[in-house]
Amino acid sequence: MLNAVEINSSFYRPHRRVTYERWAASVPDGFAFAVKLPKAVTHEARLVGVAALSDRFLEETDGLGAKRGPILIQLPPSLAFDASIAGDFFALLRDRTANDLVCEPRHQSWFTAEANTLLVRYRVVRVAANPAPVAGAGEPGGWARLRYTRLHGSPEMYRSAYDAKMVARHAQAATDAGVESWTIFDNTMTGAAMLNALEMRGLV
Repeated sequence: MLNAVEINSSFYRPHRRVTYERWAASVPDGFAFAVKLPKAVTHEARLVGVAALSDRFLEETDGLGAKRGPILIQLPPSLAFDASIAGDFFALLRDRTANDLVCEPRHQSWFTAEANTLLVRYRVVRVAANPAPVAGAGEPGGWARLRYTRLHGSPEMYRSAYDAKMVARHAQAATDAGVESWTIFDNTMTGAAMLNALEMRGLV
């Protein structure tokens, strides 16, 4: 049985707190939900002036209670690293939640020593993504006490299934990480994600 899921619908629209409460009540103890930050924060406001939006998201997702896991911050490919903006944003979230923060940047400027140092300062995990949109994006970075991998499908994103060799490789990486490890299959359009996730679950 799977023990976690990533909620992506929160990226597109808000859900009522009671909806999150219902989802939390529907799963056993030990199950956790990663929740994706709304695009209103990441893509529209581009991390600036987002206190009210962040507060709303956190209040709604508090309905998950102890089953709220990492908060996923997926950035648009056009959003370059700016130490001042990123620092203010991560500080804002850190003041409001003790949950793990994981960030999936997709602009090359985030894959530098300066950006990595800032992520570590605010205890933000950098996602390892496949396919990697830019050099370095396929490897984990930032805060090293959690590993978070997002597998979008390759060669065709969101559609292609991963073969047994690739699933086994990611299972081994998760096992060898030595820390809590999340592996999310995002190749959902053809149903491959569930099959790949169950296959990996059987290996770890």
